[in-house]
Amino acid sequence: MTAHQDTGRIRIGAGAGYSGDRIEPAVELAEHGALDYLVFECLAERTIAIAQQARRRDPQQGYDPLLEARMRAVLPAAMRNGVRIISNMGAANPLAAAQKTAQIARSLGLDNVKVAAVTGDDVLDVVMRSDLNFEESGEPVAAYRDRIVSANAYLGAAGIVDALAAGADIVLTGRVADPSLFAAPLIHAFGWRMDDWHTLGQATVVGHLLECAGQVTGGYFADPGVKDVPNLARLGFPIGEVSADGSVVITKVPGSGGHVTPATCKEQLLYEIHDPRRYLQPDVVADFSEVVVREEATDRVRVTGGQGTPRTGTLKVSVGYVDGFIGEGQISYAGPGAVARARLALDIVRERLTLTGVQTSELRFDLIGVNALHGETAGSHHAQPYEVRVRVTGRTASAEQAVRIGNEVETLYTNGPAGGGGVTKSTREVLAVQSVLLPREHATPAFSFVEA
Repeated sequence: MTAHQDTGRIRIGAGAGYSGDRIEPAVELAEHGALDYLVFECLAERTIAIAQQARRRDPQQGYDPLLEARMRAVLPAAMRNGVRIISNMGAANPLAAAQKTAQIARSLGLDNVKVAAVTGDDVLDVVMRSDLNFEESGEPVAAYRDRIVSANAYLGAAGIVDALAAGADIVLTGRVADPSLFAAPLIHAFGWRMDDWHTLGQATVVGHLLECAGQVTGGYFADPGVKDVPNLARLGFPIGEVSADGSVVITKVPGSGGHVTPATCKEQLLYEIHDPRRYLQPDVVADFSEVVVREEATDRVRVTGGQGTPRTGTLKVSVGYVDGFIGEGQISYAGPGAVARARLALDIVRERLTLTGVQTSELRFDLIGVNALHGETAGSHHAQPYEVRVRVTGRTASAEQAVRIGNEVETLYTNGPAGGGGVTKSTREVLAVQSVLLPREHATPAFSFVEA
């Protein structure tokens, strides 16, 4: 039992909603003094494939690039205040992440910090031997074997629960379902059964509300003049005050920026939910259809009513593979006739790519500020902008072909039309992701401690 559990509530803070998130709000949470757990959710769909590539280049890498900065910032206050840390910053290399964190703790003079790594999500070998088909395209995985770089199953809470039960102060994982990062400390603290489906459904509600950090405190919610949110530059990240029945009050550190309202909570509740009655998670099939959201006070919103049914027999696995290269070039035009000159620039590049034989499987010709997001129909109803940016992007089979796309945009400087400036060009390898469903017995979580 941690220092703050005597009230019968567990207080969980969300320290990050994605890999590159701000660090200061997490420090604010660690220094708050009334937190039991601080959870950092830092893995997007493609992030772990990129991390796997980093690990192949250097076996000691493959974890979140901001792990050291985050740990140096939050560990002193967290350890001083009895806050346990959980994160998927381990990415493709949880063990190396745990070892690095232990080194950081030691360098900060923090003794007896127990750091655990949860593994078992890397199922590349199993997937490469399988006869599975991708869920999105229906194609056989076997057809992609020479391009696959990663295959990671979405684990549930069990490995983290076991590590916490063994006394871990810090638990670092690879791929774990986002809500499970938050459900795990609740299962541990309250002694919930792993087949208590309704309670685990409500725990999934808690995790889903907190997993994106500043989104639920008004960040992604903000829309000036429509949904005004105060002091976004000082946005505070959320705290979930969870009771033994799974009900939660979403709040934030007093005085921090942003706000927590029923509307911010409802928007986050609906975020990325395909079917609110059957939200498939590794721990439970959650049902959000009876959730009740009620404001208790300023920046305090109570959420109840999550339910669940038994989990499925399979786990989702994200399979990352190399899918060619992207070449891009951009140039700006401004002043009278900017759009006409920009359209001419696109026509020139389109013809040049054909004349010079650049081989592409996809091409986009965009005018940023006119049609890049919603196409020509949306752009045609508005007044001509004073400035516009041309963007040409193409997918190719080789880096050499991709480079030629940006080069053709650059030649617009002197080959017309008039007044182009600010050229940028880039080439990058594409990592694509598709999913397979793997019988869950092929992904068994385990944890191990590293020496601090």
